Amino acid sequence: MTNATEDLPDPLPRAFYDRKTESVARDLLGKQLVRVHEGIVRRGRIVEVEAYLGAEDKACHSARGMTPRTKVMFGPPGHAYVYMIYGMYYCMNIVTEGEGRACAILLRALEPLEGLPEKTRGPGLLCRAMGIDRSLNGHDLLDETFFVADDPTFMGGKIITRPRIGVGYAEEWTDRPLRFYLSESPFVSKP
Repeated sequence: MTNATEDLPDPLPRAFYDRKTESVARDLLGKQLVRVHEGIVRRGRIVEVEAYLGAEDKACHSARGMTPRTKVMFGPPGHAYVYMIYGMYYCMNIVTEGEGRACAILLRALEPLEGLPEKTRGPGLLCRAMGIDRSLNGHDLLDETFFVADDPTFMGGKIITRPRIGVGYAEEWTDRPLRFYLSESPFVSKP
């Protein structure tokens, strides 16, 4: 892991997140997720995401309204929504659109760039590799210690659109094509 924090890219502006969730989801592909903690830099290229479209989306946590757990989703865009699943894995979403919309994008997989192990396929492994836990719930992603940035080394790629994973309970939302990933990436969690 690297101790140098010079030459890190700048965080994306809030306006990047304050747009339609599906557009932000596609545009996150190829961006860098950066975490600087105790002088250690961890970076990965985002290669797979899922969009969750607010209260009307039956797979979205905010579909049941605001709760202590989902409160951050109803806030301003560009904040981290971190929660635990199965009592052992953390997942991270990025809040999108305006306040009250409660939309978010789940980060599903990263390509390791710096300070990360190979195991970054899947939201739980991604969070473990990046050191993401509930202490980062509500974190403003414009902060220079944990953020998303442009990746000047990313050369683009074909985006594949598929239904989200593990949302069979979501009725008419189950098969909506709201999962996006880079077709050539070997780090995608599931083709």
